[in-house]
Amino acid sequence: MPSYDVYARFYDATQGDRDEHAAYVRSLIERHNPGAHTVLELACGTGSVLERLRPRYEVTGVDLSQQMLDIAARRLPGVPLHRADMTAVDLGETFDVVLCIYDSINHLTAFGLWEAVFDRARAHLEEGGVFIFDVNTERKLARFAGQPAWPHWFADGNLCLIDVRDEGAGLFVWNLRVFEHLGASRYVLHEEDIREAAFPVDRITASLRTRYRRVRVVDAERSRPTTRSERLHFVCHG
Repeated sequence: MPSYDVYARFYDATQGDRDEHAAYVRSLIERHNPGAHTVLELACGTGSVLERLRPRYEVTGVDLSQQMLDIAARRLPGVPLHRADMTAVDLGETFDVVLCIYDSINHLTAFGLWEAVFDRARAHLEEGGVFIFDVNTERKLARFAGQPAWPHWFADGNLCLIDVRDEGAGLFVWNLRVFEHLGASRYVLHEEDIREAAFPVDRITASLRTRYRRVRVVDAERSRPTTRSERLHFVCHG
């Protein structure tokens, strides 16, 4: 799992607004578990999605990065936030909805670790609850890896360069370089590598169906998933 020790304080500024994604996740919750009251997000990061869900739900977050959780705590005073590995977390309570979104599960580079998350999510679900997660598909990561590094200017003259490398066997590395503007022509470089893995949809679905009563795969951009899908949401009924 990535630590985000370096990138955490730049994360929100470089990743953009979460309103659209949070609204879509909420629509999935409302459609598949309209009576839900409690939500647990695994790999909650800086808490930006939980912040948008909080007016409607009682929310809880888990993340491995203390730097991310520190930001989330400032954004979500009073919300339970736990530092834990999502492949092994055990909060001793259950929730109507468990989330793992914004391709967080792609950070796990072995499929056995994905299955550990499937198990942990199931263990934290109320009977009849739903586990919702999304993935970057193999197609999307390969497309990014085929492009040159792209720049993103933000805040007061800061520059983020993002470069994705294909390491083969479904493994990719996001090289993140932030040139922090200190004034005049002075910059300091912050750099971190974030690894992601992608696996075939059929393999993911087959594994989920051994754990959940019903599994639906959704592409927000299309009426149904295709080989051209780049982000997929999985809705798993406990």
